[in-house]
Amino acid sequence: MAGDPVDLGIVDGLARPGGNASGFFSGNVAGGKLLELLKQIVPGVRRVAVIFNPETAAAWTFHLHSVKAAAALFSIEATGAPVHSAGDIELAISSLAREPGGGLIALSHAFTGSHRKQIIGLAAQYRLPAIYSLRDFADDGGLLTYGVNPLELYRGAASYVDQILKGANPAVLPVQAPTKFALVINLKTAKALGLTIPLDLLSVADEVIE
Repeated sequence: MAGDPVDLGIVDGLARPGGNASGFFSGNVAGGKLLELLKQIVPGVRRVAVIFNPETAAAWTFHLHSVKAAAALFSIEATGAPVHSAGDIELAISSLAREPGGGLIALSHAFTGSHRKQIIGLAAQYRLPAIYSLRDFADDGGLLTYGVNPLELYRGAASYVDQILKGANPAVLPVQAPTKFALVINLKTAKALGLTIPLDLLSVADEVIE
């Protein structure tokens, strides 16, 4: 589930890993795409906070830089919201909601995953539009998710396990990046927030939860 195995030093390169590790990685959703989706749903969004735990989100610097680099194109002010506890999460989200025009991006990693119900609940309580990467968040009431399906990574990894057990060398098995990202929209949550999802966005969604 590494965001960028080269940047993290797990492999030398994607085409030729060069060591004893290879596989399928979750990839990185460009910050511009996440902001574009938020803007489509809430044209008036002006401030976005990226919530993450720097101790468990190995690729947080990449994601935060990606969002900040794209923010100016959408006339959005983007800031990082590092959190380490449930109390930090509540403080970060309540602070963002003090002024109108706020939006939330929650990076997907172990900490936010284990606290997803709290994050989703607080986003609903403070009526903040939020976007996530993993489908689980939409199932639990998150507004919108856009990212790779982990099950597809596991299925692909099984083929590599089979090859390696039969003698293949991981050093020359290319690291595979995801080829498909899924968009899931929770229409029930959108209605609760008083949001109208554009028809063109609904038409390209992989799934709509009603």
